[in-house]
Amino acid sequence: MQFQLKSPAVLILEDGTIFHGRSCGIIGTTTGEICFNTGMTGYQEIFTDPSYYGQVVVTTHVHIGNYGVLDRESESDSVKIAGLVCKNFMEHPSRKQCNGSLQEYFEKNKIVGISDVDTRAIVRHIRNKGAMNCIISSEELNIETLIERLKDVPSMKGLELSSKVSTREPYYFGDENSPYRVAVLDLGIKRNILRCLAERGCYCKVFPMNSTLEEMEAWNPHGYMISNGPGDPETLTGIISLVKKLVDNNKKVFGICLGHQVLCWSMGVPTYKMFNGHRGINHPIKNILTGKGEITSQNHGFVADENVLENHPLVEVTHKHLNDGTVAGIRVKNKPVFSVQYHPEASAGPHDSRYLFDEFVSILAN
Repeated sequence: MQFQLKSPAVLILEDGTIFHGRSCGIIGTTTGEICFNTGMTGYQEIFTDPSYYGQVVVTTHVHIGNYGVLDRESESDSVKIAGLVCKNFMEHPSRKQCNGSLQEYFEKNKIVGISDVDTRAIVRHIRNKGAMNCIISSEELNIETLIERLKDVPSMKGLELSSKVSTREPYYFGDENSPYRVAVLDLGIKRNILRCLAERGCYCKVFPMNSTLEEMEAWNPHGYMISNGPGDPETLTGIISLVKKLVDNNKKVFGICLGHQVLCWSMGVPTYKMFNGHRGINHPIKNILTGKGEITSQNHGFVADENVLENHPLVEVTHKHLNDGTVAGIRVKNKPVFSVQYHPEASAGPHDSRYLFDEFVSILAN
């Protein structure tokens, strides 16, 4: 597949809705669940976030690629989105410090996208109809052929994807002379989570998702981080069992996003797939314990069942999303265990929630 400048491309949604535009990235075909992110900056961090694996991202901001890409702004070792839908795809970046254009980056990572479409109409449609699969193609423009291919794309519900993005071998992050050691279970971790821990005196060992509790405990960590990641948390039965053992053994645990959902399942709290997920860098959260509000970065399509949590004898809700009232954070009563549904490392995004890393380190110190 070779890139051809501004070749025709087509986007077809699962319900048969069709949008015509122009190609960006390589010439090809891609499929996945379509979702939208409302952030006005941080597109490289979004594209390299492992939590987006298997998803086609619609960016609501009109200009994408205008400041190019920079190596240090990647959240993983490669682009993780399944495809891109945008209004204006800028091939000539204006930032002098950048390492190259987004077009070159997409070519290197073999990413298919479509630009020059009405992203406002697409987002309104998804908001009204709910999350659904889609197909983008710039190599095959026959609508009937693409619709048939789209029928074979599996639903995100019931899909296990962490094994596609988790590290294959353990690795270390930070200063080995740091006062605290944190065992990180990698379900699709963002690099900035590790940076936030390292900045606060934590030496991290990142474990593959199929690691056993015994392997993690052998490193003798002060605490455990259960990371973010893609897919349906209900499928991670082995991880849920491992986290339950950590809680039962009074280990110090901090879960983020998928890690939060897995913790909920380990406490008997199920999750459900949202009509539309939360994806952006301006989501309002209320900390119920302090009464303070925070603006947060979010990326999730599943959420804990608030009805089960309402009268849960062992779990306390600590944070709520102010737009829809969904659960955004919990802690286990009388245990050094807590989690949040959003991204306190906020890359990209506001730093309102970085205090959660400070709280985790305070727990490690006791």
